[in-house]
Amino acid sequence: MDLSHCTLCPRLCGADRINGELGYCRSSAKIKIARSALHFWEEPCISGEHGSGTVFFSHCTLKCVFCQNYNISTENKGKIISVSELADCFLDLQTQGANNINLVTPTHYVPLIIQALDIAKANGLTLPILYNTSGYENPETIKSLDGYIDIYMPDMKYFDNKYAVKYSNAPDYFNIAKSAIREMYNQVGKPVFDENGIMQKGMIIRHLMLPGLLFDTKKIIDYIYREYKNNVYVSLMSQYTPLEHVKRFPELNKKLNPKHYNAMINYCTDLGMENVYIQDGEAASESFIPPFEE
Repeated sequence: MDLSHCTLCPRLCGADRINGELGYCRSSAKIKIARSALHFWEEPCISGEHGSGTVFFSHCTLKCVFCQNYNISTENKGKIISVSELADCFLDLQTQGANNINLVTPTHYVPLIIQALDIAKANGLTLPILYNTSGYENPETIKSLDGYIDIYMPDMKYFDNKYAVKYSNAPDYFNIAKSAIREMYNQVGKPVFDENGIMQKGMIIRHLMLPGLLFDTKKIIDYIYREYKNNVYVSLMSQYTPLEHVKRFPELNKKLNPKHYNAMINYCTDLGMENVYIQDGEAASESFIPPFEE
């Protein structure tokens, strides 16, 4: 995990971030975060009553055209902090009563995050650590996190490669995500909860339904249930919002059809899935996070 020849994500661009070269994600060798705060709109077993201690990292290795946090992922808003300052963020969130430390879009900073976690744990951090990711991960990077991460929350965005290429410029997304998620599951296993129903260990696989991609969603659900049965949780998300930057994709420049979402809820039930989080269509999300000023 050498930032002088970065291969942290599946793009394997080899950027020399130490000496100022920027790869696909456009992140340097310094940590940049958009927000550190309690977040109350994750899944119930993550946020609970006290909130999830989220750290939103600037930049992204995927950069989906429909990104709900475009100002962070693509416009790269945020502020640069040191490794020790990141450790302080973790400890401050614990002091505020967070249920966990929730690392949002962290892939391109993994070696630095590991350093920060080591510092924070040496200074009293005891919360579960959650890795909140697009699913587009290099399995070798995930292996480096073994023992650091308690909860994995990957997306599984696409089954069909044509959508992955068109909307995320991510060839072979499904197979890459499949391998990464298998490594994640091997590390954390079946879900474990505390007495208040807050997840302490395990996996939640998220899928944001997109307009017109009902059959792609079905294939993803089929795969998850075939491979993991009820040993993972699934979050079936209806919160897609067409923002300004999707106007060049007319098929995405509209809201999700509620009938399609309801059909997928029924489909999950008919399969025998027991651990599925659903939304009511007005559910809040982590979208439109106001970033720190640079």
